[in-house]
Amino acid sequence: MDIFTIITILTVLSAAFAFINTKFLKLPFTIGLMIIAIIFTLAIHLVGSVNPFILEEAELLMQSIDFETVLLDVMLSFLLFAGALHTKLDALKTQKAPIALFATIGVLISTFLIGTMMYFLFLVFDYPIDFIYCLLFGALISPTDPIAVLGILKDANAPKKLETKIVGESLFNDGVGVVVFIVIFKIAQQGLDSMSAGDVGLLFVEEVLGGILLGLVAGWLAFRLMKVIDNFETEVLITLALVMGISGLAQYLHVSGPLAVVIAGIFIGNKSPENAWSATTQNYVDKFWELIDVLLNALLFVLIGLELMIISLDGNYLIFGLIAIPIGLLARYIALAGPVAFFKKRLDFIPKTGLIMTWGGIRGGISIALALSLEAEMERELFLTVTYVIVIFSIIVQGLTIGPLVKRIIRKYA
Repeated sequence: MDIFTIITILTVLSAAFAFINTKFLKLPFTIGLMIIAIIFTLAIHLVGSVNPFILEEAELLMQSIDFETVLLDVMLSFLLFAGALHTKLDALKTQKAPIALFATIGVLISTFLIGTMMYFLFLVFDYPIDFIYCLLFGALISPTDPIAVLGILKDANAPKKLETKIVGESLFNDGVGVVVFIVIFKIAQQGLDSMSAGDVGLLFVEEVLGGILLGLVAGWLAFRLMKVIDNFETEVLITLALVMGISGLAQYLHVSGPLAVVIAGIFIGNKSPENAWSATTQNYVDKFWELIDVLLNALLFVLIGLELMIISLDGNYLIFGLIAIPIGLLARYIALAGPVAFFKKRLDFIPKTGLIMTWGGIRGGISIALALSLEAEMERELFLTVTYVIVIFSIIVQGLTIGPLVKRIIRKYA
């Protein structure tokens, strides 16, 4: 199946699901799309039991989509840039210390806690798995995805500083989480004996600092180009070229593309409105990236729902997935507890910040994409199913209940 046909089918399905959700279900946009996509997938399975041809064609479509490449190499950079572009530096500056700890130390602690607990869980069920593979799972499931929860937090009138923490953490922990996964993946491939602690540290530093440096340099160059012209068409094209250029360069230089895009987006979004863009240009740039954000999110969450067609529904795998849900939540709460306790009084955190950030830390497509990148000997099918169960629970259950939770806590402590 050619690429245009695949994109056409996904776009038509996304538009149809969006209409159904907007007209009838009235759920948060991305959550509604994914729920409808799952129902659609189950309906195809039901019809496929009568007419196998339909199910075979649907599975062929999903197998022809390289979800890992589509998300990590294409969608992720655009989604992160769109989010970073509207993230104000003033708000981040106030919360920079806890956000930095959440997105770095928090991700590392969560990775090791989840990996360790899953390792012993498998032992209890007499299903031993190498510890390094459990750590890989911990790394892929630790990054959080704010896309589905941001609109809900706004509807709940969540305090701005809470929203900033969740947005800031997720923008950066996506990049850091991918780097941690890459490092552990290389250790799993080559063996711990072939890599020293210095090699691991150097790889981590190269990915993180290299990504930050690339984002700053590329963002500054794009800003300088836009500053000397006043033409909204050209300036929109420059922002588009910036994202695509960073993605390509990051792969060539072996640095973190997600971090580079986030840094460039924050730089452009905070520097350009006052120093490079006219009011017309800013309006067009904002609308363009809002449209890109909506389109890619629609496609992403429909894809997540349709991925059910190629996920193994082995009973044991599903049980492990259900048990992994509280393990992931507990690990996240513990990982956030230290920074929350340390900065609680200094930065006047709202009550139950740790609880809200734990429940609001929704896992999304990045986790599925990383799980798909695992090799067969790394228990790919098992961890893919477990990841899918966590992501579905996270988006639907946590996504639909985080709003009422925030409102309840705000009323209680108002």
